Order: sequence, then structure tokens, then C-alpha cells
Amino acid sequence: MEILRTPDERFVNLSDYPFAPHYVEVDGLRIHYVDEGPREADPVLMLHGEPSWSCLYRKIILIVAAAGYRVIAPDLVGFGRSERQRLQIRSPRRSCPARKASPIR
Repeated sequence: MEILRTPDERFVNLSDYPFAPHYVEVDGLRIHYVDEGPREADPVLMLHGEPSWSCLYRKIILIVAAAGYRVIAPDLVGFGRSERQRLQIRSPRRSCPARKASPIR
């Protein structure tokens, strides 16, 4: 399995995205998540849809964390700073084995 990762340099100096990266490894893939606010506070989980990443919540993360909550916003596999697998696309057979068909009677 080939793992693809967007270079960290692509995420430098993003406007309105001041969050330090955090990572956890799941099934051999590095998953990125934002973790803001007090660790002992009630958590708020923010899940993005497709085709987005945690940057979608960049403004509201600051507001919710400032209100005293812990905000966790992961980048799903293949999005944002999370890794992804290179897809293996198999081409169909170029030739099918000859089959003898029996006549319909």
C-alpha cells in the first residue's frame, strides 16, 4: 500500500488557520486533527463533509474554544493534512476466454 501525504509546506501561512497540527495513526495512516480549548472541558466534535477539511471550521473553532469547550476537528482520510492511500485501479481484462455456448432449445 502506497501512502500519499500533502507536504507540510502547503499548510504554512494559511490565513485564519492558526492551529498546531496533531496526529494519530489509524490502520497505518496518519490522521490529522485540530485540538483546541481546555483538555478537561466538554468536547465538541466537528466533522467535515466532502470535499472539505478541518479548515471549514477555522472561525467557529476559535469561538467555541473561547466559550470554554474543547474542540476536536479531524481531517478525514484523504483530506487536509491526513494521509491517503494511492488507489489501485485495475483495468478490465483485454480479452475474455472463449466460451462455448450451448444453443437454446
